[in-house]
Amino acid sequence: MSYHRIVAKFGTGLITSGTDHLDLQVMSSLVEQIALLHGQGKEIIIISSGAIASGRQKLKKVPERKNTPFKQVLASVCQSHLMYNYEQLFSQYDITVAQALLTKEDLSDRSGYLNARKTLLALIELGIICIVNENDVVAIDEIAELKFGDNDNLSAMVANLVDADLLALLTDIGGLYIADPRYNPEAQLIRRVDKIDAEVERIASNTASRQGIGGMTTKIEAARLATCSGVNVIIADGREPDILVRISQGEDIGTFFPTQVNKMESKKRWMLSGLASKGKVTVDKGAVLALKEHNKSLLPAGIMKAGGEFHRGDIVDILDEKGKRIGCGISNYSSSDLAIIGGKHSGKILGLLGYDYGDEVVHRNNMVIL
Repeated sequence: MSYHRIVAKFGTGLITSGTDHLDLQVMSSLVEQIALLHGQGKEIIIISSGAIASGRQKLKKVPERKNTPFKQVLASVCQSHLMYNYEQLFSQYDITVAQALLTKEDLSDRSGYLNARKTLLALIELGIICIVNENDVVAIDEIAELKFGDNDNLSAMVANLVDADLLALLTDIGGLYIADPRYNPEAQLIRRVDKIDAEVERIASNTASRQGIGGMTTKIEAARLATCSGVNVIIADGREPDILVRISQGEDIGTFFPTQVNKMESKKRWMLSGLASKGKVTVDKGAVLALKEHNKSLLPAGIMKAGGEFHRGDIVDILDEKGKRIGCGISNYSSSDLAIIGGKHSGKILGLLGYDYGDEVVHRNNMVIL
């Protein structure tokens, strides 16, 4: 299998080689590979970590502070310095680069999502390599809802956004191992993960990150979102020779997560991203079975509780009894409505509420199941 449109995420441990500054030799190798693929007509978008290390290197004489304004100053310097390095490296191949800084808020409404998609696709069409990062200047830690939180999640969102063929999560480790190979040299690499289940999550939690915000756990979270959106995922060691070229040609390297679905239409990808979710609905085991195995709509009888405040027409996450997200959809009823009709038969809706928007809380046509 070969891939045409690739989102490549470069982790902090890879970009810095485990130090507190950028490793330009590693960056140069990655840029050279992208230039080669670009010349072959491949479409590449980069998600690059390492910005904080870049900024700290630039501001090494400035005493570091812990407050939010300084973090935002650091983020501003970080992004420009990181981009400067990429511009210098890509200029050797006469390739123009662009930067896109995104926040969750930018993509949380449908028009923002489509505008971002339109811009990124236009850059691809023009042969411009876009380097995407989170806009930490405005997306601050104290407002968690506005942050992606780590570049693994951001990369999955971008892969979702542009309908990529492949998300390549390049890091300083060879993929998902049964144990952390940095501490257990006998640990075996898991070559393929067909289903991300509790055991895969447990294995990932045992592999920590030395430099980045996320670790293997966030990569698994990103893989789940991407594969459920119709995107294949590979986690691999970015220091391997010609890693991107080999991946683009379909070489068996790292850990491969095959897509779980065919390509989704844009609306369903947006819903599944979770960016626009306004609340949560917890359902019982019977409802989980009906939704996942029998492609049924969600009825009020299967609802145990509703979380958050949402209105009719809002997108809600659907959770099982353990709090695991199993899907999302457009709710026909508000959270206050569900507090009344949750657990009740559909035939009682009119009598309980005085109005009726249908038997289904979420119709199967307005739902995406993971």
